[in-house]
Amino acid sequence: MFFASDNSGPVHPEILAGLTDANQGYAMAYGADTQMQAVQEKIRRIFEAPDAAVYLVATGTAANSLALATLSQPWQTIFCSPVAHIHEDECNAPEFYSGGAKLTLVPGGDRMTPEALRASITGEETRGVHGPQRGPVSITQVTERGGVYSIAELQALCAVAKAYGLPVHLDGARFANALVALNASPAEMTWKAGVDAVSFGGTKNGCMGVEAVIFFDPKHAWEFELRRKRGAHLFSKHRYLSAQMLAYLSDDLWLRSARRANDNCARLAEGLRAAGAEFLHEPQANIVFASFPRAIHRRLMGAGASYHLWGAELEGANEDEMLACRMVCDWSIGTDQIDRFLSLL
Repeated sequence: MFFASDNSGPVHPEILAGLTDANQGYAMAYGADTQMQAVQEKIRRIFEAPDAAVYLVATGTAANSLALATLSQPWQTIFCSPVAHIHEDECNAPEFYSGGAKLTLVPGGDRMTPEALRASITGEETRGVHGPQRGPVSITQVTERGGVYSIAELQALCAVAKAYGLPVHLDGARFANALVALNASPAEMTWKAGVDAVSFGGTKNGCMGVEAVIFFDPKHAWEFELRRKRGAHLFSKHRYLSAQMLAYLSDDLWLRSARRANDNCARLAEGLRAAGAEFLHEPQANIVFASFPRAIHRRLMGAGASYHLWGAELEGANEDEMLACRMVCDWSIGTDQIDRFLSLL
């Protein structure tokens, strides 16, 4: 009954098989392996972007930070949600890798609105040389609260950014989960909506540790290569990144895994709702935020359930106090685990 996070689950057997296949003989280093060529071709075809520049790194923080550094200047500011991963969970890595570009938090919740984004953008470049200049907009899809922007919402945010000549980055750590939730195509959720660069996640969806960075305009390619090398994120034995991503993209494994994770979450949410749990946010992909009494949390955790309390402490005298929690489903969670959890609930 492990619902702590989708980056805590096992590596998918098909990914491990791909790594085993790649672990034969010798291969050129630093991304010159034949598997990487196949990865580039697959991603360009999947995204309907034949000219896209495609690169691999091992972590989501590296993907986000290096992509944003490529799209920004040190004297600019990056616009994002107050709960964006680049703000709350990356130890100022975007600021570090960009050489000092700051973050401007767009007021609101996990999903930015065009009106709030426009107000935040117009609030900058008002002090001439003394203040930060306008930089990229970064959108998180799936959001950190489990929400999914519709295609229309993405288009509206990108339209605001384009009105000011600003590039748009999509943090897609859970890209596949959002895609299957929307039943959209990768192109519709990215460049057709106005997105310039994507951090395309694999680690949270069954990979051992690999993320792709995709630039739809190849003019950014050389700068990203230099930043990746200078930032110590160019793997020597790169074929082991390539092998993961190649297996991930083969036979629609990335979509199958995400669909299973979303289905697992829907089953969990349905049971929580039937048991009377209160939802902090409506689940749309593979993350649930819900509240139920402390006594029930004690019983679940005592039986071995693993998940995170959200702004609450398990210790306390009031057994009826409602405590919020965050639960995440990945591809590997069986329905037996979910059903056992719900029966204990």
